[in-house]
Amino acid sequence: MDGKMLARVGAIVFIAAAVTATAIEMTRKEDTPIYQSVDRADAESVDPLRAELIRCAGIGEAGPRDRSCLRAWAENRRRFLAPGARPAERLPEAPQSPRPAATTSPAPAVPLQPEEAR
Repeated sequence: MDGKMLARVGAIVFIAAAVTATAIEMTRKEDTPIYQSVDRADAESVDPLRAELIRCAGIGEAGPRDRSCLRAWAENRRRFLAPGARPAERLPEAPQSPRPAATTSPAPAVPLQPEEAR
């Protein structure tokens, strides 16, 4: 075989291998890690405030209008600002959602309710 023929055969083998690898990769199913759902369930069962804060972070602009979010944030501030308080761990990052189009009128303000006496 001469050099040109050997180069052509090599190129054809390379392209065939690349196409085969691409086809195999595209037919594979994505495996979701099991630990994500288990960790989230453990965290929510241990501290309901943490679960509420995660929910409030996920709802975006509706959070400041949600009374349960306002209560959760007030409790979180109380815990955080208590003398000698240190958080056990950081909250996971909230999923990023696309920002909605700007509105022409501001959202109605929700008055804060004083915390209930304990």
